[in-house]
Amino acid sequence: MPASPPADTELDVTRVTQAGLIALNNTARKLTLRPVRIRAAMNGAHLSAFKGIGMELEEVRPYQPGDDLYSIDWRVTARTGEAHTKVFREERERPVLLWVDYRQSMFFGTRRCFKSVLAARTAALLAWMTVQHGDRVGGLVFAAQQHDEIRPLRGNKGALHLIHALSQHPAWRTHAGQQATQHKPDALNTALQRLHHLSRPGSLLFLISDFYDFDDAAAEALSAACRQHDVVMIHISDPMERQLPAQGYYRFTDGDTELGLHTGNRHLLQQFQQRFAQRQQQLQSLCKQLRLQYLPLSTDDDWPGCLQQHIGWRTGGRA
Repeated sequence: MPASPPADTELDVTRVTQAGLIALNNTARKLTLRPVRIRAAMNGAHLSAFKGIGMELEEVRPYQPGDDLYSIDWRVTARTGEAHTKVFREERERPVLLWVDYRQSMFFGTRRCFKSVLAARTAALLAWMTVQHGDRVGGLVFAAQQHDEIRPLRGNKGALHLIHALSQHPAWRTHAGQQATQHKPDALNTALQRLHHLSRPGSLLFLISDFYDFDDAAAEALSAACRQHDVVMIHISDPMERQLPAQGYYRFTDGDTELGLHTGNRHLLQQFQQRFAQRQQQLQSLCKQLRLQYLPLSTDDDWPGCLQQHIGWRTGGRA
């Protein structure tokens, strides 16, 4: 059975607290990576389905019979008059970056919590999992008006820096009605470009968003990132986005403005459902084309269980 999140992370459905995200460290300790579909080892502590970051230079020593000729260090050879070769070793850690969407469309939810809350909890759990396995963690938390960049750091410090950004981002106050919001269609594309520049080649990127306004420019930025990094797309949604409720009149509010919706029009219901399904299919097709992992995650899901199932985790202590 997958480990459930601590109870205090479920108290507020409209926002997150720093304490609640820190408490997810307890859940992370009960999960580990499952060694399936192995492509490379990471840090010696676990095996991953993701490819390793690469090799780094360890030393330069005199050439020995059997050494790879392509590894000869010609500068040292020319300087000393004796053939020298470069010795490489696999890097022991890789940067993991969490890219978290706090735009206006994420502050919506009809089951359990807002999409933004689920995104923050998912990012925090992934951050603690990264710490558990000895890799560096950082990320980018963005909204229409502000991008917070967190450089990858080792240990708890990296996770805590990210959690601070997740819990204290101005978007929580903006969408609580304290200041006006502004829709910026290119915010997603800009955030993808900034993440690409923030990360180093070989990083593991988790993109956590509802991918609203995902257009051709964003697809191009994602394609560029996939050429240098491993990428996992976590598509956050709410059941109401996939299918409107049965015939009736429903009221929605953001705490300030109220909106009424009548769902008696069958054509409207079908059109609404088809629009979401089409957008999801487009994202899945793009992920297949770019060979990156796609994970749908809904606000009514057992989200630790979904992460465990799709990203290759298992409960600690089991074979």
